[in-house]
Amino acid sequence: MSRPAKSYSFEFKLALVQRFLAGEPGPELAVEAGLASRELLQKWVRAYRLEGEDGLRPKPKGRPRKPDALPPAELPELERLRRENERLRAQVAYLGKLRALREQGRR
Repeated sequence: MSRPAKSYSFEFKLALVQRFLAGEPGPELAVEAGLASRELLQKWVRAYRLEGEDGLRPKPKGRPRKPDALPPAELPELERLRRENERLRAQVAYLGKLRALREQGRR
């Protein structure tokens, strides 16, 4: 049975990476910190070098939310008005066709 993946805080990762970059040996740091492998520390160091501190911050899990999935109160006013405008245009088109069908039936 495998162990569940352990998550480490941003501050913990940053402190270890800074100690490694200051010259402390990676394998000793990994053992001292109780990491499952020293490759994990190397991964953090690579992320830090590429993206800075943001590379060590936790990433959101799962698929990103669609803009349509946001509650209406959180949508910017312009987007809300565009959607309302589109809905009203569809409603006007529907009512126009309905009126035309009724006129056609009266003839």
